[in-house]
Amino acid sequence: MHRRRRTAITVSAALLFAAPLLTACGSEAHPGAAAVVGGERIEVSAVQANVRDVRSAQESSPQSAQLVKDSGQLGRAKLYELIVDRVVERAAADAGVSVSRREVQEGRAALAQQAGGEEQLTAMYLQQRGVAPDQVDQVVRRDVLVGKLAERLGGATPEGQQRLNEAFSAAAKALDIDVNPRYGSWDDQKLELGDYRAPWISQVTRQESAETGGA
Repeated sequence: MHRRRRTAITVSAALLFAAPLLTACGSEAHPGAAAVVGGERIEVSAVQANVRDVRSAQESSPQSAQLVKDSGQLGRAKLYELIVDRVVERAAADAGVSVSRREVQEGRAALAQQAGGEEQLTAMYLQQRGVAPDQVDQVVRRDVLVGKLAERLGGATPEGQQRLNEAFSAAAKALDIDVNPRYGSWDDQKLELGDYRAPWISQVTRQESAETGGA
């Protein structure tokens, strides 16, 4: 059961395969917006608030200097997460998949057990993914939702992976993602924001491949 939950959570790495290029929006067209996704604005102020939360948590860490040094693209990273959240939600909704608060709590509890406790879990998310303690629930929710969507579409098989890629591609296209040029342009094929790709992605991909290969 725990193995199944771990696989569901880590399968969010599959997000990184999608389709065509979307253009950036001019800041004059959407003043104050970091991006517009599905017709809804992601405000620059919301991105900045998320950045402040992470910086505050980093400053309280014994590894403060290293954490700050390793997260130089934090503004872009936080916008990236906010965009990906919406892509996942759209793809899941299109497939009739949802996640309950209880499932999020169970997923977080399983992760905390693996990490050695809540304190270790939040420290790990801060160090490895640039996620502040009050942002962990949202990240876990997204990962669990992706895991359920993957299972609905065929699981960790080549066919299932292809269907998952297609689901994210369709969702991203439907959302018509426009990004303020100050953050770069959104690439729907690679799900990258400018030259930013979340650094934890390759780690998760390797873990997922290892688990699949060992099954």
